[in-house]
Amino acid sequence: MIVLTPFKKSQYPIIAQCINPDVFQEKSKEEIGNLPVWIGNKKRRLVDLFKVEKNSANSTSITINGDVTQVRRIGWGMTQGEIVVNGNVGMHLGKKMSGGKIVVNGNAEGWAGSEMKGGLIEIKGDAGDYLGSPYRGSTVGMRKGKIVVDGNVGSDAAVFMKSGTIRIRGNAGPFIGFRMTGGVIHIEKNAGTRLGACMIGGKIVVSGRLENIMPTFAIERLKGKVKIEPGDKAVGPFYVFLGDLAENGRGKLFVSKEKNPQLSQYERFL
Repeated sequence: MIVLTPFKKSQYPIIAQCINPDVFQEKSKEEIGNLPVWIGNKKRRLVDLFKVEKNSANSTSITINGDVTQVRRIGWGMTQGEIVVNGNVGMHLGKKMSGGKIVVNGNAEGWAGSEMKGGLIEIKGDAGDYLGSPYRGSTVGMRKGKIVVDGNVGSDAAVFMKSGTIRIRGNAGPFIGFRMTGGVIHIEKNAGTRLGACMIGGKIVVSGRLENIMPTFAIERLKGKVKIEPGDKAVGPFYVFLGDLAENGRGKLFVSKEKNPQLSQYERFL
């Protein structure tokens, strides 16, 4: 196992794409320490910014102890192994990852799991904007994998999502599931506006309160339970809405009936 400890909290962004089990594999402690990182516009070595310890021959397991909010691109493209961050972490965590596991015992900044193709990301605190989403202008969203956030999530999560699962145990901001075509999102508490805007497939489950339903969604029925994953169902009852009809979409919103009495007006259309 490799243990990294930052010497201090940086004032400037640090690009550390090298912090990756695929990159560390079969390298010595010295070779890992000499890997390149960027702080601002200056090139440095990993050992200049982190204390590097190697506790075993297994270099596909990485533990980071400390606040690395300014450190970006950790786990970029990883295919195997595990990264544990005991603290907050910066942007682009696990971008394009296709395997392995990342656990953050803190908060994660924006674009965590962007363009994810597999693997698991667990964030024990809050996640920023664009969780599992691409940059603006790109249409390559989350294709596989799973993201679990124990806290709250910002805006524009799961944009262009194609497959995979996102579980949000707290509240979620606006524009969740924008233009999604597949996959499952479960928001266990409250959701913001424009939920599922322009979606054409997939499903979004809200077990808490939804600020409003877009007018381009039509109520379809009531449903008692909804499958999230194999062996795991969300208990309702739920209002089921179909849309986004402005895009000829067949996506589904499952919204808690108990937590959303204001939606009872839709029952006359059933």
